[in-house]
Amino acid sequence: MAELHIHPPPGNAPVLSENALTVLRSRYLIKNQDGKCIETPAQLFSRVASLIAEAEGKYGADDSGIRQWQRKYYDLMASLKFLPNSPALMNAQRRKMLSACFVLPIEDSIEGIFETVKQTALIQQAGGGTGFSFDKLRPAGDRVASSGGTTSGPISFWRVLSETTNAIQQGAFRRGANMGMMGIEHPDILKFLHAKQNLDAFTNFNISVKITDDWMKKVLKSGKTLHTVTNPRNQQRYLLPRRIDITNYTINDLHKLAGKGRPAPKRAGQYFTVSDIWKMIVKFAHATGEPGVVFIDRINRDNPTPSLGRIEATNPCGEQPLLPYEACTLGSINLTKFVNVSNGKTEMDWPALAETVRLAVRFLDNIIDVCEYPVRDTIRLSQGNRKIGLGVMGFADCLFQLGIPYDSKRGIDFGSELMGFINKYARKASGELADLRGPFPNWNNSIWRTKRKKKVRNACLTCIAPTGTISIIADCSSGIEPAYSPVFVRQILDGSKLLQINPIFKQVADSHGFYSKKLEIQIAKTGSIQKIPQIPPAIRRIFKSAYDINPQWHIRMQSAFQQHCDAAVSKTINFSEKATVVSIDKAYKLAYQLGCKGVTIYRQHSRDREPMSLSY
Repeated sequence: MAELHIHPPPGNAPVLSENALTVLRSRYLIKNQDGKCIETPAQLFSRVASLIAEAEGKYGADDSGIRQWQRKYYDLMASLKFLPNSPALMNAQRRKMLSACFVLPIEDSIEGIFETVKQTALIQQAGGGTGFSFDKLRPAGDRVASSGGTTSGPISFWRVLSETTNAIQQGAFRRGANMGMMGIEHPDILKFLHAKQNLDAFTNFNISVKITDDWMKKVLKSGKTLHTVTNPRNQQRYLLPRRIDITNYTINDLHKLAGKGRPAPKRAGQYFTVSDIWKMIVKFAHATGEPGVVFIDRINRDNPTPSLGRIEATNPCGEQPLLPYEACTLGSINLTKFVNVSNGKTEMDWPALAETVRLAVRFLDNIIDVCEYPVRDTIRLSQGNRKIGLGVMGFADCLFQLGIPYDSKRGIDFGSELMGFINKYARKASGELADLRGPFPNWNNSIWRTKRKKKVRNACLTCIAPTGTISIIADCSSGIEPAYSPVFVRQILDGSKLLQINPIFKQVADSHGFYSKKLEIQIAKTGSIQKIPQIPPAIRRIFKSAYDINPQWHIRMQSAFQQHCDAAVSKTINFSEKATVVSIDKAYKLAYQLGCKGVTIYRQHSRDREPMSLSY
């Protein structure tokens, strides 16, 4: 309780919705030993602002200056114009681990694997999420020279990581999240793709398959090329026989290829082609929403520090590709706070948005100096590259306010203009910080020096996160997703359910005189207003739900934002329950053709448990 008195709120208390208060009380506000909240939301933002402002002292600010920065950072959050990722809100002045995103290497040895298991536990206990690549692990059945035996393969060690997350779940601040990735040419790729078709397995993992440009071009050309895989231990190449048992095969069941030339087996029809593997990916995604697909060469073309190695994996939601042992802190701007009505005209307040971008970049850069990373190896890279991930939330609500349909050229153009503006001013702010504090330490060997010829404080600046919980706190739509529905039920971590009523829709409905409790129930059950004749067509055109929007528009919007992001975009491409496998195939290919770095789809009701649902 003493800490709360040391840092009293320096400004006005935030105005929060009931749903926001419910979420804050559930996981964010400090509780006593009896489980009673002993902290107010204002005190929460104050303790975060106080810690972030401490970093200013490192760069010459005196006590008075630090207090001034504390007030600025407090007002930034209390106004709900910007919020950092959940670990920063939860841990500031407590554990001081403020980053959400980590990627850990998995080396091909028992010592390396279980060192990663330990590091995963430490990160997740403190509220961080972890990403992994299984590419370096030798396949099932491959020999182990030290013991004379054979290895059980990546899937068995993946299971150990998943159980580690389960084991520390009880004491963690939030649900542990992981990303598992495997390259398309790993010998155990069929097992990897198949593993999550059991919806009770690996429930704390998202998975994505890493696809190279060369492989994708083969898919788009004809797909008839035989699919080859390579043992990471010795670079021996193999073909995958169609007759193998997908869940139990070993390296010894594969067809070994001689030499480095193009394979030409006598009976080629017995082996999986590139097209076969692609169809398997699409079929599984249609069935369960996984795997996602990541275009790994595209990601590495934007790797700002290629001299330090290739990017192997991303954070759990895919928006932040990171080097092994790298970490990143995210934060998102609430776009609804920058829509103004003046003289009957609704438009963006671009100067105010630019100022918020500048302050948010400084806020996130400060986090790197005050964060206490639970894994020592992350300190060198995190402070050497100083990556941050500034993104947005409330985009769908912003479109509602401006009267712009999500699924329209005008909507796509606005998304591109908006993210281009944010990226431009984020780089400007980072350049100004570089003048004051110096560029990030690895700048000299980065593409910022060799290609872009610009000094910046941060190797990476922008990405689009899903903003699941912080968007509830800010009372806005999440990330750049379209609104799930004007009225729906959201399930939060402790199992409680929140009825979400879009405030902009309610305001419009009230002003037009058609809002009622009966209508609310009707929308909550169907998830759409498109077939409700009492609602004017012009309003129905604007207030489309996620499943009202054709998947191609989801992908085009993701692409529009990706064009102006240093990192990547977390976006779910929503499909109706009746969507076909062919439609998923087209969506994945379109995402590649439009320059996305990855794609994740979800077909409605393909899983029993969904975080957002239509019920009342």
